[in-house]
Amino acid sequence: MSGSSQIVVVEDEVAQRQAIVQYLQRHGMKAVGVGDGAALRREVQRAVPSLVLLDIRLPGEDGFSLLRYLRETCPGAGAIMVSAICETADRVAGLEAGADDFVSKPFEPRELLARIRSVLRRTESAAASPLSRSQVAMGQWVLDMARRTLLGADGTDAAGREERLAPGEFTLLKMFAENPNRPLSRDWLLEATSHREAEAFDRAIDLRVARLRRKIEPDTAHPEIIRTVRGVGYMFVPKTF
Repeated sequence: MSGSSQIVVVEDEVAQRQAIVQYLQRHGMKAVGVGDGAALRREVQRAVPSLVLLDIRLPGEDGFSLLRYLRETCPGAGAIMVSAICETADRVAGLEAGADDFVSKPFEPRELLARIRSVLRRTESAAASPLSRSQVAMGQWVLDMARRTLLGADGTDAAGREERLAPGEFTLLKMFAENPNRPLSRDWLLEATSHREAEAFDRAIDLRVARLRRKIEPDTAHPEIIRTVRGVGYMFVPKTF
């Protein structure tokens, strides 16, 4: 994990924001705090962050809107959502918008630090992976490891198009690309891509697969590229159309 990683803490409560920033700094991390969306946008324009710790409940523009902004402007940055009320709807919305992890208040500082380090390891590892120079065909699309995007394959209806991927989406597609024609369990995928164990009724992987299918499958009702393996999980089947 690089010592140059820049973390932005978005929290409107001043005392809590300062406490988080100081805690991260004491553990050797470069961290700055901002109180709202406008300040975050200014910080992103100044320097692209490695990770953003993003509170959901903010004055004015909420965390979900800011997460979508981050995914458009700096898709390679990690993002951890924070909520005082851990509602399933919030977790689902955060994952759908491209969050890498979700933390509920009040949280143990050591756990937060561990989750931040975990997300940074994944994002930095993905950027430095030997596979980053390769491309993997996925139906009418090509997963470009270097650019971490989906490119429309030549000679298909998607030719000339480009689909950006959130870090969580790219990590999951990379995992599938490394294991073609191999059934992968939901629990294994969750642990491998999020570095946390599956919780009861945890649908994080199902939600991410559904989002990816909307991007790459010609017919989401009958998926041919990321197939469901009953009783196990999912399997990537290299296929061109």
